[in-house]
Amino acid sequence: MRHLMSPLDFSTEELDRLFDLAGDIERNMSKYAHACDGKILATCFYEPSTRTRLSFESAMLSLGGNVLGFSDAGSSSAAKGESVSDTIRTISCFADICAMRHPKEGAPMVAASRSGVPVINAGDGGHQHPTQTLTDLLTIRSLKGSLSNFTIGLCGDLKFGRTVHSLINALVRYEGIKFIFISPEELKVPDYITDMLKEKNIPYEEVIRLENVMPQLDFLYMTRVQRERFFNEEDYVRLKDFYILDKAKMELAKEDMLVLHPLPRVNEISVEVDDDPRAAYFRQVQYGVYVRMALILTLLDIHVD
Repeated sequence: MRHLMSPLDFSTEELDRLFDLAGDIERNMSKYAHACDGKILATCFYEPSTRTRLSFESAMLSLGGNVLGFSDAGSSSAAKGESVSDTIRTISCFADICAMRHPKEGAPMVAASRSGVPVINAGDGGHQHPTQTLTDLLTIRSLKGSLSNFTIGLCGDLKFGRTVHSLINALVRYEGIKFIFISPEELKVPDYITDMLKEKNIPYEEVIRLENVMPQLDFLYMTRVQRERFFNEEDYVRLKDFYILDKAKMELAKEDMLVLHPLPRVNEISVEVDDDPRAAYFRQVQYGVYVRMALILTLLDIHVD
């Protein structure tokens, strides 16, 4: 039995196979419509979510399976004090596979160690968000044709952003990647990441002004400043509108530069950018369904001829 706790749980060769499967699903949805008949996905979400939870549910339903679960800790026995360990052992009696989001780092790992079914980490605190990373990688590969040889700018909350941390750790395994980190001083990428990049001799820059680096970028990965990760409201209010991507900034970018965002968006991308053909964040959401379908099939070891 296999779980997914981190994007690094899959080798690059395994990721290639996963993305090939996701691509086949995109082209031949009807072929997979009954692949999970009789199977049940449990979505155990101790934190609010729209895209990730509904994407998992859409993925399983599109495969012919069924879904059960809860969308916040208050509607589960966690409100009565039940441990993650006991919850997953119970869920294992009801479902064939589980997607879990939890505010505490490492909680899905604890669940996986006690589970009788495959567990997918759907986000744990500020730590990891592996299926968002798989979504990001599939989006890049599908729209650019490769996961090598490009410059990516990551902008906004690089300190607490689990999507950013996961994506960097995944991309360092590919050739020719340059990172440009764009953030205020207070939200810089953690030292353990820059130390890792130095150790691997992977080029990176840290800047404050987005305008200064726009012409260099092949991808711009925007993130929101996350209110739920701040210890006080004053700091959040001061930093939440530090970056706003608008038409004027987009005019500085390459004609084929693509804008990604894990969503939800608050103010950091103006709605006027949505009509720009380089805005790829809603296409990114669709790729998230395909990659989660491929992941469910892979972890359940289901093959469709």
